[in-house]
Amino acid sequence: MTLTFTDWLVIAAYFALNLAIGLYYMRRARGSTTEFFLSGRDVPWWLAGTSMVATTFAADTPLVVTGMVARYGIAGNWLWWNMAASGMLTVFVYARLWRRAGVMTDVEFAELRYAGAPAAFLRGFRALYLGIPINCIIIGWVNLAMLKILEVTLGLDASHALWVLIAMLAFTAFYTTIAGLWGVLVTDLVQFVLKMGMVVALAYFAVRAVGGLGALKQQVEALDAAAGAGSRLAFFPSTDSAWMPAITLFVYLGVNWWASWYPGAEPGGGGYVAQRIFSARDERHGLFATLWFNIAHYAVRPWPWILTALASLVLYPTLADRESGYVRTLMDPAVFPPALRGVMLAAFAAAYMSTIGTQLNWGASYVVNDCYRRFMRRDKTEREYVVVSQLVTIGLMLVSIYVTLHLASIEQAWKLLIVTGAGTGSVLLLRWLWWRINAWSEVSAMAVAAAVSLYLQLVLEWDSDRPRDFAYIMIVTVAVTTIAWLAVTWMTPPEPDATLQNFYRRVRPHGGGWGPVRRAVGVSLAEGSLGRDLFNAFLGCVLVYASLFGVGEILLRSVALGVTLLVIAALAAIMIARNLEAEPQPHSAASNLPTS
Repeated sequence: MTLTFTDWLVIAAYFALNLAIGLYYMRRARGSTTEFFLSGRDVPWWLAGTSMVATTFAADTPLVVTGMVARYGIAGNWLWWNMAASGMLTVFVYARLWRRAGVMTDVEFAELRYAGAPAAFLRGFRALYLGIPINCIIIGWVNLAMLKILEVTLGLDASHALWVLIAMLAFTAFYTTIAGLWGVLVTDLVQFVLKMGMVVALAYFAVRAVGGLGALKQQVEALDAAAGAGSRLAFFPSTDSAWMPAITLFVYLGVNWWASWYPGAEPGGGGYVAQRIFSARDERHGLFATLWFNIAHYAVRPWPWILTALASLVLYPTLADRESGYVRTLMDPAVFPPALRGVMLAAFAAAYMSTIGTQLNWGASYVVNDCYRRFMRRDKTEREYVVVSQLVTIGLMLVSIYVTLHLASIEQAWKLLIVTGAGTGSVLLLRWLWWRINAWSEVSAMAVAAAVSLYLQLVLEWDSDRPRDFAYIMIVTVAVTTIAWLAVTWMTPPEPDATLQNFYRRVRPHGGGWGPVRRAVGVSLAEGSLGRDLFNAFLGCVLVYASLFGVGEILLRSVALGVTLLVIAALAAIMIARNLEAEPQPHSAASNLPTS
């Protein structure tokens, strides 16, 4: 790709804007770790939610979607669409509980909910495990995708592309280090607007290049007929499909979304999603932030990617690397106007930097708040903790570069890490709702899930890349892990009464599973109704899926059905709004109760 002076000017302006934002928030980030990691808990819902969406839109995301559509059709997106149910549970059942907890990170929750050495171990282990190896592997994968994009779009060899990547990573680490979460949030907003605008523009030009939506549909159907395969325009996989047989589809829709830990879609919330909830101004801002995130993530963003992916099938039917079809469309002067290439490269940089900025800040929050501050240097000055946070951010950047350079040797470990999270979801969900769960419940769930999953894959040689094997790994791991942590829970003593009562006073969880604690406190502090929250979560799923498929029907199938689905989505939104409006005000007596 040949860039003009104007292209380079646009790219330079984009980087200058990000730097200016970082410098603007530099003084504020130095004040305390609460400012550095949580923006002083004063973030409006629309900014926190947009930052979540921007984080999940990495440089490789449209390429991955393009590859899935090419191999499995539109229905291939059920590999991530199934997580919407987990997201809506987080919105309506858990977001307000997280905000009331008042912690700085989700792993700090361990010592709020539990007590003693097991709680301290759980907090420290999860902080280091998630903050360094898991976090740097995620950054490494994003780095690798950006390397491929740089090589293809700029025509660079591997070594030159690596130096460009290191410069981008260092720049992102710099503004993240000086500006803290405020810098990340505001740059995320700018980056989201830029990259969404450009993916919509690319979809428009790609569809126009094949003759419009009608021609696109006809030509994709012709390719499917010639290949003798199922329709790639179908929204749902057939029950006898090789890539998602019925048992695998059942696991995705019935088990995976609540049973597996996955970054950005943790059961009950967690990671950077929880961080944004903690940073919100109050409970309602936290709820609306996660609601906007899930609507934008599952219903707003997918169709520009999908349309470009379908167009690339028609434009380049013999392309060996189907994921590269997305990049090919923007490089083709017959498809994408050369005058916009600089803006599109800036959009790719935005997609990369929004993810990296969050991962660096989030990972540093674990290392500093839950390791350094908790176990190494307690009760020191906020200035010391902020300086260490900045140093840790730089350290994570350096470690991630090492991981990127050795990624080929880590690929198998990364696949194993994802699957070993299976089975822990139930305890992560129920620890908020049932007083009897203790620290050993979580520790045993993590240990058994990892042991069972590794045994099935390494000893019995079940391959998670094979759809049926994946389904059986999930079913067996979830079943064994659930039985194990329930048994451990009943064989070990409950948490001390003081810990449970303080947690109940502070978080005010739904009362059904907290009967003994509620009676000991002497007053019910539970707010709202679990049944109503679950119904709102159901309505949220209706809102997301009806919007998603309504737009898809209008674009590719039936306008009448599409409009009907959008009306259903609007009705679901209205019902959610009315239910939220009818909720009672937060309990006012909690702060006046004794603490022991």
